[in-house]
Amino acid sequence: MKTIRIGSGAGYSGDRIEPAVELAEKGDIAYLVFECLAERTIAIAQQAKLADPATGFDPLLIDRMKAVLGPCRRNGIRIITNMGAANPLAAATRVRDLAAEMGLGPLKIAAISGDDVLAPLTSGPYRITETGETVSDMGDRLVSANAYLGAAPLVEALRGGADVVITGRVADPALFLAPMIYEFGWSMDDWTRLGKGTVVGHLLECAGQVTGGYFAHPGRKDVRDLARLGFPIAEVSDDGDAVITKVAGSGGAVTERTCKEQLLYEIHDPARYLTPDVVADLSRVSVRQIAPDRVAVSGAGGHPRPDTLKVSVGYIDGFIGEGQMSYAGPDALARARLALAIVADRLRITGVAAGELRFDLIGWNSILGEPGDDAAPPPEVRIRVAGRTTSMAEAVRIGNEVETLYTNGPASGGGATKSARRVVAMLSALLPRSEVTPSIVYVEA
Repeated sequence: MKTIRIGSGAGYSGDRIEPAVELAEKGDIAYLVFECLAERTIAIAQQAKLADPATGFDPLLIDRMKAVLGPCRRNGIRIITNMGAANPLAAATRVRDLAAEMGLGPLKIAAISGDDVLAPLTSGPYRITETGETVSDMGDRLVSANAYLGAAPLVEALRGGADVVITGRVADPALFLAPMIYEFGWSMDDWTRLGKGTVVGHLLECAGQVTGGYFAHPGRKDVRDLARLGFPIAEVSDDGDAVITKVAGSGGAVTERTCKEQLLYEIHDPARYLTPDVVADLSRVSVRQIAPDRVAVSGAGGHPRPDTLKVSVGYIDGFIGEGQMSYAGPDALARARLALAIVADRLRITGVAAGELRFDLIGWNSILGEPGDDAAPPPEVRIRVAGRTTSMAEAVRIGNEVETLYTNGPASGGGATKSARRVVAMLSALLPRSEVTPSIVYVEA
């Protein structure tokens, strides 16, 4: 039975680059996939594109491509990535120019667009899933609206001879499903195989999570050599079953437990995992260790795809101002509590307009809440004051008040930091497939 090997080169925008190079040089793979586009990332990229039409793609695109294009060309590996973000064509053009600078010879790059659906979403009666609000009523708070495309345009790009496929918003598993459909000739309504392929893509999409990175817990779930964590490879068969593995000798581990944790990651209903390509059924998946760092995955199923596509809607949700300062030594906790009380009074006295405020003692109560009465005070603690405002000017004032603790008490505070930022938040909507038209543009070096 024919098999293909697909490597996962990144699980998020700022992920390590060396494991992808290791996959390209030593992984014996046919495809290297970089999944780098989180929900908020594309809204931020849309803002960058508005400021400069030549930008809007992933900031590490060129660094990653410079590192892997050479070994991928030498070893006949095709690259698929969503690092195009808000501007796939600009990304493809930059990769073309880089390939020419590197003297890599002929290279065909496909830029897939069509996920930007702000216009149809705001012109119709479509509503925000979480709130019921009509999208058009959000007005100038809207930043972006990007539909999750499926595997079909990526498959078309591969059939068109693309060596590198660069997309915007595409469902994460679809990046990995596309080469399976292309290589094995699967029908786009073979729901069982599409479901199996989607499960494989889901296992690979977060890269080092499935090879033990996010899994690791000292003393409970020990994983070796995490500083050299190897990223995963899927050996996929024509029937959609797969073996998850990694480069021999790399750090991390591929076990039944690492795969099961990733399998359930971000899954609401294991029997109905909705994607643009298929409703995958994970409820009967078998995960079986067949050798060290080799786990067989089989038994997934699938049902017809949804009639609508999910849309990530980016919007401006106010501003956040923050300030921090550390206290250490005798009575550190008492001095930190006094510091928070002072800042709270100062924000009230000076009339800072914050709709929501937090006063945290990092290392004491900032995540799990106030400890019990028998808890020993820490030898060091860091205060954090954060507030949500409707303007940048008000957000700046919050951090400024924390910084004034340097000379206005209590004693021995240090390491002050402050920041203020606009908040880009995400909501979701559903859009009929007929409103979304993917397009492919080829550029060549």
